[in-house]
Amino acid sequence: MTSSTGAVSVRPLAQADLDDADEIFRIAFGTFLGLPDPRTTFGSADLVRTRWAANPDAAFAAVVDGRLAGSNFAARWGSVGYFGPLTVRPDLWDQGIGRHLMDPIMDRFETWNTRHLGLFTFAHSPKHLELYRRYGFWPRFLTAVMGKPVAGPVGPPPPTYTTLPAGQRPEYLASCRALTYSVYPGLDLESEIQSVHTQGIGDTVLLEGDVGLDGLAVCHLGPGSEAGDGVCYVKFGAVRPGRDAADRFERLLDACEQLAADRGLERVDAGMNLARTDAYGRMIDRGYRTGLQGVAMHRPNESGYSRADTYVIDDWR
Repeated sequence: MTSSTGAVSVRPLAQADLDDADEIFRIAFGTFLGLPDPRTTFGSADLVRTRWAANPDAAFAAVVDGRLAGSNFAARWGSVGYFGPLTVRPDLWDQGIGRHLMDPIMDRFETWNTRHLGLFTFAHSPKHLELYRRYGFWPRFLTAVMGKPVAGPVGPPPPTYTTLPAGQRPEYLASCRALTYSVYPGLDLESEIQSVHTQGIGDTVLLEGDVGLDGLAVCHLGPGSEAGDGVCYVKFGAVRPGRDAADRFERLLDACEQLAADRGLERVDAGMNLARTDAYGRMIDRGYRTGLQGVAMHRPNESGYSRADTYVIDDWR
């Protein structure tokens, strides 16, 4: 594997690489978006260290001439896998390094035996769409990353994974798994819930119902997480499907907004695939507005859990 500047090697991303990987991540996105100071892209949000800590065995580095050239990360939600951010130093763009960083990711998905794969990318970039198409990913619906200011607390804080007695957590993880399995076969957020808890970067809202768990939302909170200053970022949320799912979704959003207010945060951010038509419309009606928009690419070219009858929050960034 070679580029015009030298040989490219790909290896696991090490902890010692994280500062450089974070800088490349910010500069790459900031340069692509045309920001005046790319190094400040994403502010105090952290998508590199948090994802490495979540699964170091699924993080990969590209090296050119002895220097870090880029990185990529894979995530597994049971039968569902996604990857990113895939970033390359701008001085090495268009030299095939992105393809080298895709190969170990696809190998990891094969090892995990994931059923449905996805990613979030720029809908207006033919270069990005073509790179991922080569690996069997196809663009489907747009995904909107939406935000809404929140007021002060209006009620008691919602139940969360962190506030549970330690002895009850396995039982609730099993309930979360049963709920997400009902949304899509094999979808499992246990690793995400535990990673957020272990890293201390957020919490998981648990929406209680009359006959069990009605919903859950894995939330990143504030700086050092994927949210950044003043933000509650709902990385994943879902409610039990079926009758009254829309009402459960409204209650889940209430709980996320209450969590943000209780923690002194100013805004809730949440990703919504536009195939989930009623869920998207309800977020608009509640005052959520799109700040960033991309396209979800799927492998195979199937809807997965992004359907009109699902009430799920995520964006696969």
